[in-house]
Amino acid sequence: MANKIVEDPRIDPRIKNLFKDMPEGAGAKVEDREVLIGAMQAMAGNSMLAAMFDDLDFEAVAPSGGLAMTRHEITSAPDGNKVSVHVIRPEGSEVLPCVYYIHGGGMMMMSAYDPNYMAWGRMIAGQGVVVAMIEFRNSAVPNTLPEVAPYPAGLNDCTSGLRWVLDNAGNLGVDASRVIVAGESGGGNLTLATGLAMKRDGEIDRIAGLYALCPYIKGEWSDADGGSVVANRGILLDLHFDNGAVAYGIEAHKAGDPLAWPGFATEDDLKGLPRVKISVNECDPLRDEGVAFYRKLVRAGVPAQCVEAIGTVHGTEIFLACPDVSRDAARDIAGFARR
Repeated sequence: MANKIVEDPRIDPRIKNLFKDMPEGAGAKVEDREVLIGAMQAMAGNSMLAAMFDDLDFEAVAPSGGLAMTRHEITSAPDGNKVSVHVIRPEGSEVLPCVYYIHGGGMMMMSAYDPNYMAWGRMIAGQGVVVAMIEFRNSAVPNTLPEVAPYPAGLNDCTSGLRWVLDNAGNLGVDASRVIVAGESGGGNLTLATGLAMKRDGEIDRIAGLYALCPYIKGEWSDADGGSVVANRGILLDLHFDNGAVAYGIEAHKAGDPLAWPGFATEDDLKGLPRVKISVNECDPLRDEGVAFYRKLVRAGVPAQCVEAIGTVHGTEIFLACPDVSRDAARDIAGFARR
């Protein structure tokens, strides 16, 4: 039976072609973190995702010409572990705005050095900004960092990398007054959480804005949510069987910690944040929670905007199968940093 992406008439044909061979499956809820991690790591060698990208020429879509790329190893606080920041910038000595980018994967998996993320970073940098991509500790599947750890490990790595970029802005050719944080899905969670953490620590004035694409911020879903959770069920994601809270740290979810799951943030928590832009995908189960978060920001007095990409599924922009959609998003993110 064809998967729901292929069957849905709303979805861009290029996305259907990318995911045409993805098997349909409901998954299962897992309550034990160690069991879940073992299962996820056993599946990590599956090359299905890489195979889906075989027909995409990332260099053609996001050329590396004219861009300088450097990798920096830094020490994350407070754990003292090593992480890295991949910096992509237009060649030359011009001082430029910066997009500090946090990759997706539900805070559980993926890497800033995956080919699609490297290309996505180049696409944004090609708009005339510096892009700094943080490689943080995942909570389930290792990336180029061998350690996996639950919340707050990933958030600590993200805030540490951001502070490093801000502290080293002069050496990086970055305008420290125009640094924004951006990310998609789990990276959208960490984008908003990084803003909340900087506010908690009295450093919110150091960042100029937050740009969250398809943010993954609730941690628990059911039919009672209705809306996009039900209407878009099984289109790339089935949130009824999502195990993100278990992998990332069920205790934080049960405690309603907004730094782990920004969907728990109150209006008081949000007051004082810099400008925020939320981008959602029409055919994404997560669509409505992003819109709801935008409305909460507005009620809190935060300068906020929300846009919807029609005909797209969760995270379409970073798959690069629809280059025009991705370029428009990259252009908007870079413009958000320049303002």
